[in-house]
Amino acid sequence: MYDWVKFLHLGAGIVWLGGMALVILALRPVAIQLLQAPERLRLMSDVLSRFFFMVWISIALILASGFWMLSIAGMKLAPTGWHAMSALGLLMCLIFAHIWFAPFRRLKAAVATSDWPSAGKALGQIHPLVLTNFALGWLAVLAVTVWR
Repeated sequence: MYDWVKFLHLGAGIVWLGGMALVILALRPVAIQLLQAPERLRLMSDVLSRFFFMVWISIALILASGFWMLSIAGMKLAPTGWHAMSALGLLMCLIFAHIWFAPFRRLKAAVATSDWPSAGKALGQIHPLVLTNFALGWLAVLAVTVWR
């Protein structure tokens, strides 16, 4: 049972980190290079809508599996890296919730009304937060891998 739960935990993390890598390193630069603002902002809004749905599922799986694995090991006996990963993961969840409830909502509303300057501003607010989560995600992987 433990191995299946760990598999779900890792898979959900891979989906979240991999999706951020795709958006940051491939989709966004190409969209900026090839598309004018209305098309680019519509594309990013629609892609992020789909991706963020997957992130919510990933968060649910990561939190449920992580808390379950910590409860099996015992909080006091869990390696230090697990505690660091948990703290970083919770911070990532809070940052994502902020993205979802603040700038992403503004992005969707602005795209729906073709308010391109506001949509661009909202998307510009999302980008550094996603970069932060991407870095925190890799720090969590580093912590759990090397910190015993």
